[in-house]
Amino acid sequence: MDYFLFLIMAIIIDLIIGDPLWITHPVVYIGRLISLLERIFRILAKSPGAQRIAGISEVLIVIVFTYLGTYFIIEFFYGLHYIVGIILSIYLLQSTIAIKGLVQAGNQIYGLLEQDKLSLAREAVNKIVGRDCDSLKEEGVVRAAIETLAENTSDGILAPIFFYLLGGVPLAMTYKAVNTLDSMLGYKNDRYRYYGWAAARLDDLVNLIPARITGICLCLAAGLTGQNLMRSCQIMFRDAAKHPSLNAGYPEGAVAGALGIRLGGINYYHGQASFRAYLGDKLREFKRQDIKIVNRMIYVSIIIFLLIVMVVIVFV
Repeated sequence: MDYFLFLIMAIIIDLIIGDPLWITHPVVYIGRLISLLERIFRILAKSPGAQRIAGISEVLIVIVFTYLGTYFIIEFFYGLHYIVGIILSIYLLQSTIAIKGLVQAGNQIYGLLEQDKLSLAREAVNKIVGRDCDSLKEEGVVRAAIETLAENTSDGILAPIFFYLLGGVPLAMTYKAVNTLDSMLGYKNDRYRYYGWAAARLDDLVNLIPARITGICLCLAAGLTGQNLMRSCQIMFRDAAKHPSLNAGYPEGAVAGALGIRLGGINYYHGQASFRAYLGDKLREFKRQDIKIVNRMIYVSIIIFLLIVMVVIVFV
């Protein structure tokens, strides 16, 4: 129950202040470690086989360092004073959760579209997606925003909470390390085809359960926010496997079905067109208000997940 209370406090803090700019986010240090190790390993690893071994080694070093580093830092501060240890634990846990940041990003894009500032909306959505956004029409901006909001409900919110409940703050921070490894190394291009293989595969593995839990919570949230619960579930189970990601199709499919829209289609990366399989049925066109609906679904899905956790804690 203490674990759960710490979690609630971390969520409340995140909702109020998010990630303050005057404190260097812990993930920044993880990113620096990843970059440092890559520079070192690439000096030694030239052949495809050596790059794969180097990539595996880097992943192992980063996750072990992150877990043990977080564990011993927390233990050190608990040794100074129990209250200090609690404060640090809650801060580190809050840093793994990105509710305010994610929802604010969606609200910013929506607000710019409402003001008919399409070029600024493109710039805003470009900060949270990896595709080219310079020439997107409004419907493209809305689609990009919805897709990343849905996917990051798992990656940025429910997955770190899931791993916190399994193994405390060190495991939640280790999940963020895995996520960061994938975002920095897990590309399917010539540079990272071998070196980033382990990072990408591990990220797929650790998100298997959280992504599916997120999809189910979003389906339930659809019903509680006035959207179509049954269609949300139907589309999620029908189309999730079409997504190129092993896991992202579940939250995205749930949202597509809930709103009666079709996600996926052609995206551009560095000027090159790439087709992503469609998720959902195109029952209507995109509307800028869809971003606000998805944000409401995010809030409700978090509440649903926390209620499920509380029931498990009390009765199991």
